[in-house]
Amino acid sequence: MLQWAEAAGFSVQVKKFDPPASLDQGISVLIWTATWHASPPGGYSVNQLAAAEQQSKPAPNVSFEFFPPKTDKMEAKLWESVARLTPMAPRFVSVTYGAGGTTRNRTQRIVTKIAQDTPLLPAAHLTCVSATKEEVLQVAVDLWRAGIRHLVALRGDPPEGIGEKFEQHPGGFRNSIELIEGIRAHDAVPDARFEISVSCYPEQHPHSRGWDRDIAFLRAKQDAGADRAITQFFFEPAVYFAFLDRARAGGVTMPIVPGIMLQPNFKGMKRIADLCQVNLPDWLHELYEGTDEDTVTCEFITANVAAELCHKLSEQGVNEFHFYTLNRASLALSTCRLLGLKPQAVV
Repeated sequence: MLQWAEAAGFSVQVKKFDPPASLDQGISVLIWTATWHASPPGGYSVNQLAAAEQQSKPAPNVSFEFFPPKTDKMEAKLWESVARLTPMAPRFVSVTYGAGGTTRNRTQRIVTKIAQDTPLLPAAHLTCVSATKEEVLQVAVDLWRAGIRHLVALRGDPPEGIGEKFEQHPGGFRNSIELIEGIRAHDAVPDARFEISVSCYPEQHPHSRGWDRDIAFLRAKQDAGADRAITQFFFEPAVYFAFLDRARAGGVTMPIVPGIMLQPNFKGMKRIADLCQVNLPDWLHELYEGTDEDTVTCEFITANVAAELCHKLSEQGVNEFHFYTLNRASLALSTCRLLGLKPQAVV
């Protein structure tokens, strides 16, 4: 104890105090008097040591997901969020498709504008639904020519929505593996080598037939040419690491990036979790209890839960996170600041 205190920059004096005879015999008390100095004998203050430890850890890489807005008002909010999050220097930003490919044209327009008008690197979601192989690959060609170099290749949700049965389009791709193979084999644009991200499910896909098949399918995506997997959202670090162990044991070597949900209210969180069959732990229910009408508290909880999850993952070597922003910059900014990220100058 004494050595630790002195090493930390304290001058320590220890005095022995003998109690009055009326008290139990044999008792003596050591009184510690400690004075802290700006620098300990080694030359570093406690604050400096803490700062050095923090600096020794590389800042995490982050990416953000947006969705195509349906109205002019929502689009204005999207571009406001893009502008506010740009200084956080994300590795990339992705833009989703709607169910059934209903927002394909809007997705293309938005990622093209991001590529041309911002310093960000956009990733366009590309799915198999409601289109022939030729139509899907033509979208990829158009994206490449617009300057997009990153695709998130997915089977996609059917027009009826998440959780409904997928029906292969006549002449279309059957699944994301075929889609990736098609992208890699397509030669309409010479030297068009997209970076390709794919999805994975730490708590199993809603239509899972078992872990062995799930991992084999993820391995097949990798073998088809995927560069990275991004997980469905989750709330327990153990869920991610158990999945990571299964994936590595099954031959999946590509990076598996945790997907982190930033839903501003618990009612919405429960709805999405039910659709995606994501477990909400009891402690999460308790944290949000009674906050349905309290937006400020909900957002405070959400940012802190997300940051704490990232911290726990980071302690075991994870250094990249993909945030599902729901087009809300404030939660993503709060979470990034809690992770120690600071805005960078936008060039």
